[in-house]
Amino acid sequence: MSMNFLSLFFFATIAATSHAIPHQIHLLRPQSGSAGHRIAGVNCLSWRLAVETDNIRNWDLVPEACEDYVGHYMLGHQYRKDCNIAAVAAYVYAKNVTLKGDGKDIWVFDIDETALSNLPYYALPENAFGAKEYNETSFDEWQLEGKAPAVPAVLHLYENLMKLGYKIVFITGKSEKMRNVTEANLRKSGYHTWEKLVLKQTSESGETAVVYKSKERGKLVKEGYRIIGNMGDQWSDLMGNFTGQRTFKVPDPMYYIS
Repeated sequence: MSMNFLSLFFFATIAATSHAIPHQIHLLRPQSGSAGHRIAGVNCLSWRLAVETDNIRNWDLVPEACEDYVGHYMLGHQYRKDCNIAAVAAYVYAKNVTLKGDGKDIWVFDIDETALSNLPYYALPENAFGAKEYNETSFDEWQLEGKAPAVPAVLHLYENLMKLGYKIVFITGKSEKMRNVTEANLRKSGYHTWEKLVLKQTSESGETAVVYKSKERGKLVKEGYRIIGNMGDQWSDLMGNFTGQRTFKVPDPMYYIS
């Protein structure tokens, strides 16, 4: 694939995706994401980079001094661009894989902050983009509304993967009790079909995400599926066993799941 084609594809994808961005995600408070990167002695840009590269692990909350920075980033242009370039890289890779054509070539997606965005929830003052304590009750109430919009770049990637002949599998840490609302939310947001939707059973509640997702991917491999690609927002989506031929991470500086 020529560099000219890659450049044209990249810019075309950015343009197409940008027009499709739902107002409720990115235009609540548009900012560039670069303002105020050093606040009260905390270099928030460096903190975010360390989070994305997994150099800072097992953190509980966004530093209070970085709440505005993370908010500006998530609601601004840079987050969109970062998601776009991850999706473009994934598509370029996927397009150059020769599929077997037997329906066993799959692409695994996480859901929260990967396929679907909870930004309308995290943008609320009481949640402060991850700078306030996580409230499981209020988050469950938000999930039950089934109104999480798609992450535009990931939805665009999903559509392209379907055209290429990939089967899609969602593996999420959402509880099995959320199956009906999750299915409805996915379809409403544009994810119209999939091979499997794997949700967490009550018996798996004590497992880390790495253990749980490794186990579920292992089941797929035992069933004869080939995991060509794997995309998530957390390193725990992409680590462990049976991770696939290639992994792709979309940004998420709002929380950390081990």
